[in-house]
Amino acid sequence: MLVRQELKILGLHAVVLELGMVELLENINGEQLEQLKNRLHQSGLDIIDDKHSKLVDRIKQVLIEMIHYAEELPEENMSDFISNKLGYDYNFLANIFSEIKGITIQKFVIMHKIEKVKEMLLYDDFTLTEIAHKLQYSSVAHLSGQFKKVTGLTPTFFKHLSVKRREHRKQASLT
Repeated sequence: MLVRQELKILGLHAVVLELGMVELLENINGEQLEQLKNRLHQSGLDIIDDKHSKLVDRIKQVLIEMIHYAEELPEENMSDFISNKLGYDYNFLANIFSEIKGITIQKFVIMHKIEKVKEMLLYDDFTLTEIAHKLQYSSVAHLSGQFKKVTGLTPTFFKHLSVKRREHRKQASLT
């Protein structure tokens, strides 16, 4: 809503206004772009007009959709998947991503896979074996090792802790 208001103030009209993307009806001149940048920046938002930053956002979007929203992860390896999806050489994408984000694509994927594991442990009735298979870990031991490296906890202890917290909250709300 905020972006739409700022566009209206500047006399601009959005054809497409989605999370992270705006397509304008009219061509925007340099002065209007600068005004929009300043107004949005005051509200804590920034315009990403750098081609590499846009590409990094597309990489992140592809990876997040793949990990969090796809029924199954693709059979092809991740680098081929990203490369085919975006139409660029993986090494080029990986270099741009690391340069702009300060972490590798692989670390970004690991962080999101661990978030997905947490979600599956808390809200689904999957076993660790099922989660490892669903997220294409080579073994439960690999998943557990990566989980512990990222969170400091084993998956089993994480789930146990979460169950205890829920029980504690439930008891506290009853009293």
